[in-house]
Amino acid sequence: EIYPKKPIYDIPGYPSVLAGELVDNLMEQIRPFSPGFTLGERAETLEKMEDGQFRITTNKGTVHQAPVVAIAGGLGCFEPRKPPIANITDFEDKGVNYIIKEPEDFRDKRVVVAGGGDSALDWTIYLADIAAEVTLVHRRTGFRGALDSVEKVMELEKEGKINLITEAEVVGLNGNGTLSEVVIHHQKEGDIHKPTDHFIPLFGLSPKLGPIGEWGLSITKNAIDVDTFDYSTNIPGVFAIGDVNNYPGKLKLILCGFHEATLMVQSAFKLVHPDKKLSFKYTTVTGVSGFEG
Repeated sequence: EIYPKKPIYDIPGYPSVLAGELVDNLMEQIRPFSPGFTLGERAETLEKMEDGQFRITTNKGTVHQAPVVAIAGGLGCFEPRKPPIANITDFEDKGVNYIIKEPEDFRDKRVVVAGGGDSALDWTIYLADIAAEVTLVHRRTGFRGALDSVEKVMELEKEGKINLITEAEVVGLNGNGTLSEVVIHHQKEGDIHKPTDHFIPLFGLSPKLGPIGEWGLSITKNAIDVDTFDYSTNIPGVFAIGDVNNYPGKLKLILCGFHEATLMVQSAFKLVHPDKKLSFKYTTVTGVSGFEG
């Protein structure tokens, strides 16, 4: 929902795939198993019942009960980190965008992107093909993103397809009702007034666990501590996978989340079906009932 049109480059078998397309593919892949979904609601409380089951209640009163809970809350409840520009709220949704949901909104527009991480680099690369002009502003000369993305941005700048301004920050916004100009302060050249239609500050998200933080889980730096044997938490029967968890050597990658989920469900199966023997099988041999793709 947050970045449906963001390109992802680190999924095996996909040189590049949009986040929304990856979700659609995953939904199609699990379709034969008929999972249930409760969307647009937030898990508020977790209770352990007398019969050993867990009860989760959402902010809208929906109740789910199960012997196992897997927390895959990503970054949790979050909001974008905003740059310290005095009047930035005046231009929110009027030229200032913290999230890109529909890249076509920027077609043939002048765009200024600020940031030095993966999101800033990835969107600069993506928008270079559709925007009239793209300018990337970063306060340092070095970037925190993936090396191949950094190299691609440098290549685009060399080819004249984007503008790259380093050792600089966007410090001001101007416009009459809607954004028409950003003020960029360069460490050596002073202030630069740059006409633009959109300013996209991408400084990451400020995550908060929200209600999950009140469930009695062991938490370190806003992430749930887990045992890497099966990604179990300090509460038996409760697991945590993906960006929401924490362990030595943790990498916040979608690929790692797939790995964690694979190991987690082995232990979860034994809790859900204590009287059944888990038979490990390869779907390349057995196939998947109900799936003809």
